[in-house]
Order: sequence, then C-alpha cells, then structure tokens
Amino acid sequence: MSNNAELQSVKNRFGIIGNAPALNHALSVAIQVAPTDLTVLINGESGSGKESFSKIIHALSSRKHGPFIAINCGAIPEGTIDSELFGHIKGSFTGAIDDRKGYFETTSTGTIFLDEIAEMPIGTQARLLRVLENGEFIPVGSSKVKKTDVRVVAATNVNLLDAIERGRFREDLYYRLNTVPIRVPSLRERGYDIELLFRKFSTDFAEKNHIRPIDLTESASQMLMNFRFPGNIRQLKNIAEQITILEFERLVSAEILAKYLPREQSSGLPTLLKGLNGGNDNNFSERDLLYKVLFDMRKDMTDLKKLVLSLMQGGQAGSVSMNADILQQHQGLFEDIHQEDSVALIPPTVYNPPQQTNYPNYQPIDNQNIIKIDSLQGDRINIEDISHETEENSYSLEKQEKEMIVRALKKNNFKRKYAALDLGISERTLYRKIKQYDIEDE
Repeated sequence: MSNNAELQSVKNRFGIIGNAPALNHALSVAIQVAPTDLTVLINGESGSGKESFSKIIHALSSRKHGPFIAINCGAIPEGTIDSELFGHIKGSFTGAIDDRKGYFETTSTGTIFLDEIAEMPIGTQARLLRVLENGEFIPVGSSKVKKTDVRVVAATNVNLLDAIERGRFREDLYYRLNTVPIRVPSLRERGYDIELLFRKFSTDFAEKNHIRPIDLTESASQMLMNFRFPGNIRQLKNIAEQITILEFERLVSAEILAKYLPREQSSGLPTLLKGLNGGNDNNFSERDLLYKVLFDMRKDMTDLKKLVLSLMQGGQAGSVSMNADILQQHQGLFEDIHQEDSVALIPPTVYNPPQQTNYPNYQPIDNQNIIKIDSLQGDRINIEDISHETEENSYSLEKQEKEMIVRALKKNNFKRKYAALDLGISERTLYRKIKQYDIEDE
C-alpha cells in the first residue's frame, strides 16, 4: 500500500478530516512510530485533537488488543495522583481501606495516554521516570517493587522547556518522554480544512436532529477561514452546531456567521486598563501605560524619600549627629524631592475626555494647559509645555498644575469625583494634590 493510500485509510478509519500538509505529516509520523514501543510526546494546543493521535498509535501497534486508558493529569488532585497511577496498599493513608491497583498495573500490555503531562507534580514525575526507564514502580505505602509492561504516550499544550526553566518539570523526564515528538497543528494552520470540518460537523448534527444542513456563502467561508479559533476543533464544532440549530436561513452569510464568532482580543491589556481613557481603546497604547506606571513609581519613590528625610531630621537628640552624617553622605538623594513633586499629574496621552458620560452635571474642561510627555531618556523625563512657549520661564509647572486642579474643581462645583474624571486621575490622587497645594475644598 502506498503512503498516500495508507494515510487516507487511517483518516477514513478514525474519522480524520483534512488534507493540510502539517496534519498529514503528523499522521505519517504516528503511523510510522505506532508498531514500535517507543515513548511518544504529542504537542499541540488545547482542542487540536491530541487524544485522537494517541488512539491511532495504540490501534496500529502490537498492543492493540491490550487495554488503552486516557488520563488527564491536570484533573487528578495532587494528593491522590500517585495512588491513581501506581496503586496503594491497605492502611497507607486515611481512607485506604483496601489494596488498590493503579493504572500502570491494570494497563500492563497496553497503552496509557497521559494528557496535560506538564500538570503532573514533581514527585509523581520522578516515579514516572522510573517506570519509563525500567518498567518498575512501587505502590503508595508499600516497599515491594512491581513490574509493568506498558507503553506511554504523553501530550501537552505548553512548552515543556519553559516549564523546565521554571522548575515545574524534570529535564530528565522530558528527554525520556520526547523520544518521538509529534506536533499536532492548530486549526488556524490548516487552511481549507476549517471549511471541510465545519461542513462535516454541521451535516452530522443536522442528520442527527432531522433538519436540513446549512451552507455557507463564499464571503462566510472566507470569514470562517480567517478566524483564529483559539479553541481549535472544539470551538469550531460548537459554532457549527449552534448555527445549524438556531438559524432559520439555511444559506449562512458573513453577517449571520459574524454573530457566532466571538470578538477577538485586540490587545493583551486587561479590561480595567482599557477603561483608563474613557473607553476609547483606539487611542490607548502600551506606551501610555508605561508612562503611567513610571509616573506612579516616581511618585512612590518621592514619598519614600520624604518619609526617610523626615525621620532622620526629627530623630532623638542622641541620634541627631549620626543622622546628620548620613544626610551629608547621601545628600544627592534628597536634592530633587521638591522638583519631583512638580511633575505632571498623569501623561496627557492617557487622558482623553469621554464624549458621553452618565454624570448629568459633567462638562469637560478646557485642556489647553495639559502638559505633553515627549520622551523618556534613562531615568529623566523631558517635559514640554506645548501651550505656553512664550511665557516667562519662571512660570513653574507646580503653579500650572495647581491652577488646573482649581479650575477643574470650580467647573464641577468642587465635587472631587467629577473633577478627578476631568483631570484623568483617580479621586485619591486628586485628594492628595489638594492637600499638597493647600487648596480650599469648599
């Protein structure tokens, strides 16, 4: 039988849909390694079909008449996984009222599929390594070594090399498992296979429920193949079944399909951070976030310096001379305290006044005096006043900042909540600035 014929035969036998080159390569490797007893490590995203490959390997091996069991290592509690895999003897722990055989003993002469192998505890990994090296294991609470003849196929959806660096996975176990690696492609890598799978899921579901199957327009097919499908085949199947049962129109257009495709995340930023600019996500960037973090850090450092300075200046009589010596040695640390206080409240690029608000009395203030952050060089911040280039140099940033706060308070009838919204800062920061500048808060 030719390779192509054998490949198609395996696809028909196990219900594998698709002809993507990456999928065909993964199946070819599985077919080649199946007759051997080599350990196999299957890599692939969640929902990409890794368990199907483990069943193919078992069914095409000499162990096909032996038992096959699939175990999700992430679904078994850490305290019981050793007992589940290797068994235990009576009285070995609370609740062990009888001897129990583990999966490695009951699956002897067969194949055991360990899914989410990266979730296995470190202690259990050491036990598994011994099984892979010499086929031996010891039940929990026992001192008697037992033998097993089992083939291990493992799978993971994480990068095990990264897990090794973090100390979450044993390096020796990784190389023992990775004898033959198989990479299962994600759905978005399979191109036209996406439409084939969609039609298959839709048709099967329609036949099962005695309804007419749906069809896709050309634009809908293109939209489907352009979607990333983070949930892979599971997600595609759910969408196909939803549309088949919920839509009355049997010809699905791109507009109809779009209702069932979840909106993809356009940014990795949390939702809370997206709301910092009044909900206008298009104008918010990682650079803006970085500026805000740096300003907060600078403010915290300034407050810490002030605290240390006040403690040292107000020490007891016996320690005044020692404090004075320390201040003299580290004078540079405290020279810029008052200068740092004059830094603008928040990078103006983060502040974009919302066009609509739920506050009935809200009115955006004139932001002509907002200070623009131009660039960051080292740990110094260059500040450019874009609206007062012709004013005298003695017009300090501190004075501008105070005037901005006063104008915002007056504009909003001295309601700090609305004034803070106008300024693009938190109410807590505004309260601190009011105290700092001794502003009368009516």
